[in-house]
Amino acid sequence: MRFAVCMEEGERRLGVVRGDRVATLGSPSPDLLEVIGWGRDGLEAISKQADVLPAGAWRPLSTVRLALPFQPAGKVICLGLNYRAHAREGGYEVPDYPALFLRVATSLLPAGEAIVAPLVSEKLDFEAELMVIIGRGGRHIPEAQALDHVFGYTCFNDASIRDFQRKTHQWTPGKNFDRTGAIGPVVVTADELPAGAAGLRIACRLNGATVQDASTADMLVPVAMAVSLVSEFMTLEPGDMIAMGTPQGVGHARTPPLWMRPGDTVEVEIEGIGILRNGVVAEGEEAPLQGAAGK
Repeated sequence: MRFAVCMEEGERRLGVVRGDRVATLGSPSPDLLEVIGWGRDGLEAISKQADVLPAGAWRPLSTVRLALPFQPAGKVICLGLNYRAHAREGGYEVPDYPALFLRVATSLLPAGEAIVAPLVSEKLDFEAELMVIIGRGGRHIPEAQALDHVFGYTCFNDASIRDFQRKTHQWTPGKNFDRTGAIGPVVVTADELPAGAAGLRIACRLNGATVQDASTADMLVPVAMAVSLVSEFMTLEPGDMIAMGTPQGVGHARTPPLWMRPGDTVEVEIEGIGILRNGVVAEGEEAPLQGAAGK
């Protein structure tokens, strides 16, 4: 199944997505985290409910204001340097163990909202990524069982402030500016994609020009291994998300560098999932964010 969390009348409402159209499940609406807890039977029940919705309940997804998948957000764990060519273009050795960092809730924003270009830097870069959504928690999860813990997948743009990222060996500042990590537009359950979302085309476009184009088959650490590795040091919980790193083609590795600027439009597209589209605005010009952290 495919889900989108929509904002309607100031409320977060869960929507079922079919093709390019969405229908919300009414008010009060179940939360996506609740749906994860219902398991396969719950998904079947929602599918049957969607089957009998009237034609008028379905609207183009492009006309709906979207929210983040979870409110409040759970843990967001990110892998860095998970594509060989990207590690090399950044001047890094290909790692034996993935670089790992966390994103905080205030750094996130949904599809359709504007990424904020900060006042203190012009080096705002794009990063197309696959995002894994945990459905069943655990600790010390064997890699052979790890995909059983995945509920689904979505798109992520790990927009990064490169000069702040490289101020120290820790990447936290450059990866956690407010409203830079875009998620969405839909959550696709794992059964609709190849195991581990492997072999999917992943691309990024800036103002319509393709700047990244690769395959999730190129990941050094695939999804099952990532879930297992993360669970070695922390308890994973339903609703936690793991960002799987970006392929080559990022802006800072180009000559001259290619940065995102106010007025730009950036798209992340992953085969079988969809297109995550966001504009870019200057800090201080952003509209209030609905259905997100602190709102």
